[in-house]
Amino acid sequence: MMAGVGKRKMRVMLAVALLVLAILVGGGIWYFTTPAQNGIFTTDVVTRGDIEKTVLATGILKPALQVSVGAQVNGQLRKLHVKQGDRVTRGQLLAEIDPTLQQNELRKSEAELQSAQAQKQVTQATLRQYQQELKRQLRLDRDGAGVKSDLERTQAQFQTQVAQLKVNDAQIVQAQMALETARANLSFTQIVAPIDGEVLGIVTKEGQTIVSSQTVPTILVLADVDTMAVHTRISETDILKVRVGQPLWFYVVADPKQRYESVMGAIQEAPNDALLEDSPMSSGNQQPSAVYYNGVFVIANGQRLLRTSMTAQVFIITEQVKDALRVPVAAFGEQQGKDRYQIQVMNGDQMESRWIRIGINDRQFAEVKEGLKEGERVVLNQHAAGSGNNG
Repeated sequence: MMAGVGKRKMRVMLAVALLVLAILVGGGIWYFTTPAQNGIFTTDVVTRGDIEKTVLATGILKPALQVSVGAQVNGQLRKLHVKQGDRVTRGQLLAEIDPTLQQNELRKSEAELQSAQAQKQVTQATLRQYQQELKRQLRLDRDGAGVKSDLERTQAQFQTQVAQLKVNDAQIVQAQMALETARANLSFTQIVAPIDGEVLGIVTKEGQTIVSSQTVPTILVLADVDTMAVHTRISETDILKVRVGQPLWFYVVADPKQRYESVMGAIQEAPNDALLEDSPMSSGNQQPSAVYYNGVFVIANGQRLLRTSMTAQVFIITEQVKDALRVPVAAFGEQQGKDRYQIQVMNGDQMESRWIRIGINDRQFAEVKEGLKEGERVVLNQHAAGSGNNG
């Protein structure tokens, strides 16, 4: 009797276990075959937006116009009329050099010019005297009363004075040139701004002696910071994709959230290393490990947010589509040919496989040429989607 009861209990427990197992298996099948209801897969909506392919380059900001203001004459820097950060206009007085040496040279040149002019007057007076004597000797010779040697002597004196007059004229020209140089050198002691701009830095201090015998010493640096130039380094792997006039955008590392837009202005035809005679590239002895070409473009800086020597991350746009129907690249599955991909599209609670044709691809989004409509949802997890679809 007890054995029969035990067998019945065993059968009941076995039936319950089988029922639980059936429920678990059925629930698992339901779980894997209804992904939308259970939220297994990540989906995204097909929308419209801009797609762009870019070339990445680094850049350094510099003023579009920068001038090192120097001294063209020797002397002590007597006075600075500006300080760092000041805005100046073209022709404004920036600094003064002690003009004593230049003033003395000017007076000396004026005296030499006056002396040359006086010597010319003496030569002209003597020339008139010899000319009259020559006329008298010619009359005597014509009348047969003159002495031949006196005529010849008078002619030689007259010709000598004519030549001396030419020497005096040349001396006057030289004296005038020296005077003009002295006046210019005196004016150079007044150093004025060659451009409108801002004082970036002052190199020479008041009281310092300036010697400009070989190179022009820099007193201060001016720059027009209202317009900045970005000098970029473009890798040789990307240089054939880049051309003048291409749109681009960049940000500076000091403010990555601020985007600036411009166009490529100029591209150097050869790397800087190739332009140096003693560089490995120009000598052909060794190929450098990396080759970069310089590109330059300008950007307005009215708000003065951009500063000299800032580092920029530059994105040069090589291809671009505005307001394109686009799908996330993460939705791509099997590829067929160059521009066809299989994706999984949610149709209600079910997934369906579909082939689409794409256009431009920026590695985040791809332009949809055919196979999708705006607003449709696509599955991003292709591995999970494939398993669910097969199940």
